Amino acid sequence: MPHQSRSTLLARAERSAASVGNRSPQSWPPVRTPFDPKFSRKRPRNPDTRRGLRRRFGSWIARNRRLTVALLLCAAAGIAVQQLTPAAEQRVNVLVAARDLPGGTSLAASDFTAIPVSRDLAISTAFDDPGVLVGRQLAAPLGRGQIPTESSLLGPGLLTGAPPGTAAVPLRMADPSSIQLLSPGQLVTVVLTAAGTYDESRESQVLAGPVAVLWTSAQGGKPGEWLGTGDSDGLVVVAADPQQAEKLAGASTQGKLFFVLVSP
Repeated sequence: MPHQSRSTLLARAERSAASVGNRSPQSWPPVRTPFDPKFSRKRPRNPDTRRGLRRRFGSWIARNRRLTVALLLCAAAGIAVQQLTPAAEQRVNVLVAARDLPGGTSLAASDFTAIPVSRDLAISTAFDDPGVLVGRQLAAPLGRGQIPTESSLLGPGLLTGAPPGTAAVPLRMADPSSIQLLSPGQLVTVVLTAAGTYDESRESQVLAGPVAVLWTSAQGGKPGEWLGTGDSDGLVVVAADPQQAEKLAGASTQGKLFFVLVSP
């Protein structure tokens, strides 16, 4: 490399600096800054665009005032109707007598019809399936439109769950007020005091026991619920096996009947 003078080197350096200074900024490498909108991921909204949208919406409202008012009134009316309309009432179907049914009637499916009633007014012991009532016997008359319940039926209702051959035996006690001590499920021993002359005394005889009480005339305070008659004062119905039922049947005609409470 030929030897260059110091003045030549200085002149060349000055020319290089001048050429760099004359370059346009666009040719420089771009430098990103956090405030540069060109390189921002989310461009700011144009205020003019938002003002334009508001202006067009206001212009549409001004041109369609009647339609706007009608829409607002419809919305208000819908809200008012929704608030004032009561909730849909839940209903269930229950069976009622399709005609007047006398006591002792052997029931058939055609004797009943189903009607919808409010769930709050439906009796918990009401029936909804006529097949459950077919072949059952009424203990009391049932008027047209009345709802049958288990208490208005004879037969299996009192002996549900009892061993086969168990009989429901009605007994009329000598002391009607003592019936207040009894309740269904109570175990009692039935005692007979035979009638004798004024000077003759008879020993008491145990007829059956312990037997379970199924029903009493004091039950619910409504005589005749089970028998369908008002002449049930002092009456008790007990569950007895065939041997006990034979002794208890007609025992009230042989003397006075009493009961003794038995502990389970």
